[in-house]
Amino acid sequence: MGQALLLFIVLLKMVMRLLLSRGASVDIDDVFQGTPLHTASSFGNAGALKILLDHHADVSQVSGTPLIMALDSTKHGVSESDTLNCVKLLVKAGADMNSANPKTPLVVAAMYGLADCIKYLLEAGANPNIPDKQCGTTPIEIAADSGRRELVEILFPFTKPIQCVPSWSVDGIITHVKSKHLKDKDKVGQDKKAELKSLGAKAVEEKDYAGASKFYSEAIKVDPEDATLYSNRGLCHLRIGEAHDALVDANACIRLRPDWPKGYWRKGAALTALKDHKEACDTYMAAMKLDPASQEIHEAFWDAVAAMKEELDAEQSGSSSESD
Repeated sequence: MGQALLLFIVLLKMVMRLLLSRGASVDIDDVFQGTPLHTASSFGNAGALKILLDHHADVSQVSGTPLIMALDSTKHGVSESDTLNCVKLLVKAGADMNSANPKTPLVVAAMYGLADCIKYLLEAGANPNIPDKQCGTTPIEIAADSGRRELVEILFPFTKPIQCVPSWSVDGIITHVKSKHLKDKDKVGQDKKAELKSLGAKAVEEKDYAGASKFYSEAIKVDPEDATLYSNRGLCHLRIGEAHDALVDANACIRLRPDWPKGYWRKGAALTALKDHKEACDTYMAAMKLDPASQEIHEAFWDAVAAMKEELDAEQSGSSSESD
């Protein structure tokens, strides 16, 4: 610690003692910063905390307790050792370790990965079974979700078995939480994809194919294994004259769902736009094998046959003219 900072802290303590001895209110409440105890806690200043507690500062603030603010101080760069000193002073002064307004100290300590603070709070009698009010997760689940095995091992002997965890062990908790996290993430992704797909469909109805293509592209980023998205985007590419991109999307669609006739239909349309009529005919044939009853595919096939015949006739006519 630098000499200037040390001198400042000494002077600060002297000023605090002087003010308190002259009758300054130890619990004066500032609208933005709270009481002096809140401020000292948020800066991890154990010396200032001790002076305030010696003068009977109130540790039982209902919202944003000094104990929570002491734990929060680590996100502002305060070391865990300084935070722990503040936590110890506050707990010894009677701070409520199980207040859940809005989160318990153990929940906050688990969020910030404060192993030493968690150990002390558990030894002092904090209850690790009180969940976070907002998301319903307990400290051990928070630790497991963040991948902090050490914290899970610390909390495990003090935590009651959670009914939804099939194997109540350190590894079992970590596996369960990871699985739940993946499921939650997948649900969020599926909801986002559905929203983008709906926006794309609406844009297609309005014939805004360029806009629809962008929505489908965003949806593909969410779920690159959904063949319908490539099919829909391929249609948009065709409508705005991007036949090569439409062919790429059709091939992707077929790769993902080789038994879906629409992928071959999209590919046939792209090939027709590129004037590769023979390949288009072969592709439509593959589509007809998968869906023999589709009138649209049959019509597309015969259109491709007619185009191929017309192209061959034109070539033959050109050859005859040259020989004359």
